[in-house]
Amino acid sequence: MDHYSETIINAVEKVQTAVVKIEIYKKEKEQEVLAGTGSGFLFSSDGYLFTNSHVVKGSANIKVMLHDGEVQQATLIGEDPDTDLAILKISGADFTPAKFGDGDALRIGQLVIAIGNPLGFQHTVTAGVVSALGRTLEGQTGRMMDSMIQTDAALNPGNSGGPLINADGQVVGVNTASIRGAQGLCFAININTAKDIANQLIRFGKVKRAYLGVVMQQINLVPKLRTIHHLQNKQALFISEVAAGSPAQKAGILSGDIIFSFNNQLIETSDSLFKQLTEDKIGQFQYIGILRNNFKTEFRVTPVQKN
Repeated sequence: MDHYSETIINAVEKVQTAVVKIEIYKKEKEQEVLAGTGSGFLFSSDGYLFTNSHVVKGSANIKVMLHDGEVQQATLIGEDPDTDLAILKISGADFTPAKFGDGDALRIGQLVIAIGNPLGFQHTVTAGVVSALGRTLEGQTGRMMDSMIQTDAALNPGNSGGPLINADGQVVGVNTASIRGAQGLCFAININTAKDIANQLIRFGKVKRAYLGVVMQQINLVPKLRTIHHLQNKQALFISEVAAGSPAQKAGILSGDIIFSFNNQLIETSDSLFKQLTEDKIGQFQYIGILRNNFKTEFRVTPVQKN
């Protein structure tokens, strides 16, 4: 067997027992009817699992089918529509969970594999490469989801909530969307972001976060620019849009600016900025480092709570 096929097979075998099919039921005339299916994956031995918020939205009942065909009732622990993530819980204490990788360590062109239940076909595997990193995508609430992984690994309805894994079988993303009418434009939520969201959902049932109001794209900084401004960053965040009336606009930040630091912390990825925008930053002055027209400057911005 060729090395490429062996790599995919070995990676899938490491995580396949953690991947589940999710069945959503809604009430119609006092009866529960199957309203849709999706995917998810266990990340703890005691039955916590990831899926997408849009998969479970509006459900009256949620059931989870395990790898061996066993069906369990699931409890919705919490969901965050802004990042399209939800946490479910099933009964048990001896599950083999998926192992997490590092979403920020991904490289464009790297092999990735998606596992899920597209159109109800359980445990379907597709493979592709990382097409781009740090993408921003409009979510179901109209808010922008940052630090998205773009891949050409085929995703179809039902894949949502399943894992995107690397060649070592480690989860690097949560599959969430494909662009209708386009081929090879599929997206996953960076697992580093997902872990932070899961922590809050399990603790509080919801997510509290600070909001700046910018649409960003991760870019490489050319060596000349890094040398001129004595920057340690290899990457930074290019601002493609500033929301009207947002904290960023009020601070004087413009489209075309490049974010390289936040409170003197280097910012190279959307996820690294997201981690800084915690509840304690709401209503408090923060300093954001900006490159504009090859000049380095600093702005003072006051994040607001993201509703």
